[in-house]
Amino acid sequence: MTFVNVSLPFEEVFLTKREEYEKLLNDGALMFQQVPLLEMDGMQLVQSKAILHYIAGKCSLYAKDHKERAMIDMYSEALSPTLIIMYPFKPAENTQIHLSNIEQKATDHFLPVFEKGLANSQFLVGNQLSRADVHLLEASLMLQELLPTILSAFPKIQASQEKMKAFPTISKFLQPGSARKPPPDEVYVKTVMAVLSHLFKQEAQ
Repeated sequence: MTFVNVSLPFEEVFLTKREEYEKLLNDGALMFQQVPLLEMDGMQLVQSKAILHYIAGKCSLYAKDHKERAMIDMYSEALSPTLIIMYPFKPAENTQIHLSNIEQKATDHFLPVFEKGLANSQFLVGNQLSRADVHLLEASLMLQELLPTILSAFPKIQASQEKMKAFPTISKFLQPGSARKPPPDEVYVKTVMAVLSHLFKQEAQ
């Protein structure tokens, strides 16, 4: 979503076989043996936070003021989608428990903070769009895919979402048939578990 917002051209490559992941390891492309990997400006960047920091700095989605930058980081770090991302990989018998956990944490701990942050401004930090606003859009859309009415008590977040969805590049990205990934299905889950089989073996131990 960050790439799309700043109209930065990119090619997204998905690993579909374990051998592809192992080749990246053998080539020395993955510093910590983890994906994602961003190849840009002659560098091989890993670690999601480092990648997002680099793009934000490169594309003016960071404030120049250190205090505003700290606020942007705090909002952005709180929006880590780990809970949502791991949802499809939970055992079927625990699906409802995990979904309730996501809803409880979002509505009790995170969404109220962002609602308050947007109370007197159209942006979370300062007077310009930042990566915090972009991450809020992405996280709120992911939440709605699981819990369609979860934003009903948060009108400021809804308004922010609608404003950003009206941006031409984002509007196009959200249309059916675009490069945006659909919600994970059974094929996706099986592929990830095969490519990153070592992670799921560790989790099972």
